[in-house]
Amino acid sequence: MTLIGKGDIEDLAYGAAFLGTGGGGDPYLGKLFAQQAVMAHGAPDKLPLQQLADDAAVFCVAMMGAPTVLVEKMFSMEDMDLAVRTLERHLGLSADAILPAEIGGVNATIPVAYAAFRGLPVVDADGMGRAFPSLEMITFNVEGIACTPMSLANEHGESQIIKTETALEAENAARPVVVEWGGAAMVCLYPMTGAQAKASAVSGTLTLAQGVGEAVRTGRENGDPVETLLTYLRSTDYYGQCGELFDGKIVDISRDLVDGWNVGRCKLQALDDPADRMTLVFQNEHLVAYRNDRVVTIVPDLIAVIDRETAEPIATESLRYGQRVKVIGTSAAPIMRTARALEVFGPKCFKLNEDFQPIETLIET
Repeated sequence: MTLIGKGDIEDLAYGAAFLGTGGGGDPYLGKLFAQQAVMAHGAPDKLPLQQLADDAAVFCVAMMGAPTVLVEKMFSMEDMDLAVRTLERHLGLSADAILPAEIGGVNATIPVAYAAFRGLPVVDADGMGRAFPSLEMITFNVEGIACTPMSLANEHGESQIIKTETALEAENAARPVVVEWGGAAMVCLYPMTGAQAKASAVSGTLTLAQGVGEAVRTGRENGDPVETLLTYLRSTDYYGQCGELFDGKIVDISRDLVDGWNVGRCKLQALDDPADRMTLVFQNEHLVAYRNDRVVTIVPDLIAVIDRETAEPIATESLRYGQRVKVIGTSAAPIMRTARALEVFGPKCFKLNEDFQPIETLIET
């Protein structure tokens, strides 16, 4: 096992923002949250997935809600602890390890912070290898692990247990509660054994996120962070099929808060050819990229918008007219691309008309 120290969190937060594909909340807030926890309670162990004991009690923690809300409604350790303790009491179990639900945005750093707070290991894995907007869109669900019982908690000391038959029913039951609570809540969900985690999680993603952040930090020092980022991605098992999808400026952005999600479109124009256009469709996270009306990357493969000079990821709630950006596409982990997985978080689950095609068949990588 290795420790996740205060310095590591800087790289982790950047990598999580990139892998968040536009969603997951402001990584700066998540970074501060985790760094404060590590300074106060010590660095947590980063536990390789395969080293989990089969009978370990593994609890997933996350923030649920619209990323736009976090700009004004900050999360706290007390909220997270209330959610976990509520579920522990309900199940009559104590957590042996904390597992990130997703590696995107704040939901990569919140588990690190909470693991530090509780003195527990954080598992080097997650359920997406990216971010998704809905509770059922996760590899745990694909492998038949129950989402519930799950707990929700808010900043007023209120908590609630939800029990449903399916993960989609859990999403439909929890989302109105989150909206009523102001658009964000802490959740503890998908309680499982170590054996179940090893059979269903996307392994090594905390380390991969740190690697993404380290690559960009090194690239900034060397003067070419975008190319250094792509070089690192090509060296990984999951994200190796990747490429620059577009280089241009934002010429139109529309978004609305719909049922607790940040939903919209972003239109871009190439810097060297006004007729060359791209449209991104997002629901918290980017779902599909069209270049001149042709799909060039589609969910569950990853689409990220970054600053063209610094490679800083730009969340969907932070996209602005006139920003000069590059759009990067990468392959998803193999477990995310199976026929069974596409039934849970493929294009049709987002009401997109197009079928999934791997990025390597859509662009020259």
